[in-house]
Amino acid sequence: MAGKIWDGFAAAAFGLEGLVAAELRKLKISDVRAENGGVRFRATLEEVFRANLSLRTCDRVFLLLAEEEALTWEDLYQAVLKLPWEHWMRGDEAINLSARCVKSRLMSPRDCQAIGKKAIIDRLKSHTSRRVFPESGASFPVQLSLRSDRLRILLNTSGDALNRRGYRTWNGEAPLRETLAAALVMLSPWKPGQPLYDPCCGTGTILIEGALMAAGQAPGLNRPFAMESFAFWDAAMGRRLREEARNETDVSRVREIAGSDLDPKALDLAKRHVRQAGFEGQITLSPVPLQEVRLDARDGVFICNPPYGERLSDQKTCRRLYQDLHELLRRHPTWRLCAISSDPAFERSFGRRATRKRRFYNGRLECVYYIYE
Repeated sequence: MAGKIWDGFAAAAFGLEGLVAAELRKLKISDVRAENGGVRFRATLEEVFRANLSLRTCDRVFLLLAEEEALTWEDLYQAVLKLPWEHWMRGDEAINLSARCVKSRLMSPRDCQAIGKKAIIDRLKSHTSRRVFPESGASFPVQLSLRSDRLRILLNTSGDALNRRGYRTWNGEAPLRETLAAALVMLSPWKPGQPLYDPCCGTGTILIEGALMAAGQAPGLNRPFAMESFAFWDAAMGRRLREEARNETDVSRVREIAGSDLDPKALDLAKRHVRQAGFEGQITLSPVPLQEVRLDARDGVFICNPPYGERLSDQKTCRRLYQDLHELLRRHPTWRLCAISSDPAFERSFGRRATRKRRFYNGRLECVYYIYE
């Protein structure tokens, strides 16, 4: 199946679909089409593996096995049954079947899971000599997605979400997903080689994502993918692709990336994450208040995820902090600044309208990314 062209779907958080599409095109993957919730494409298994290794803003990469209307439970059963599961499975896999139902006649994920799994087992029984399926092997993650009565049958090639790079072992109180942090860096004016500073660095995610880009390191290099245990995957190819990605990494290219925070626990976590990401000695962290940050470097970019002040009691403090961000920019006239916030009063508190804005979700919070050039 090495040369077979598969339909694929790269899932993405709201607002990140365009970035994922651009990343796929950079990988020279064909028929890339962004839509709500992700990006459609066509690719070989080798290209799918490269996508898992390389995509910085994508949630998961799926093989799109089928797409059709499903109005009844029988429609669902037949759609799953007719797929050639015997070509893709050994028979001992742990069938990890999930379901999502939105605005459809079939609105019970549990029933979708039960019917879908029965159809897979029935197909394997009728097309192989197996009668017992112990599910003692590796996970085989299948997703049934029903939206407006349209069924998609997807095979999850990533396994765990791609934001789980492997360097972050604890999130702290206000975690920023690695995929969103990467998007903030990619959408900023910063380019590798320029100074990058996060004055509210928390556990260090923005700085580490910037360092990964500067080093040319594939974000998925140090984690496994579900597809590596699939019966139809070429393990030797996977080892070769990982080695190629490893050879493209040069940590010495990580320069002038630094940050600060007043929370000692967050800073300790940031130092641990920097070490686990392989950038100890390349990223500088210090316990300096934002109001006292003064840098000698020129032409850099501040990128930060400051507190949002979700509780009324915290709003005044946070809005003073936004004023302090403006003062930080004034102290560094050759620098530019980017900040993400859910506070609708951010620009008013900052004291200036942003040059550009982008809307995202940070978890469940609707946020705006303010870019000051």
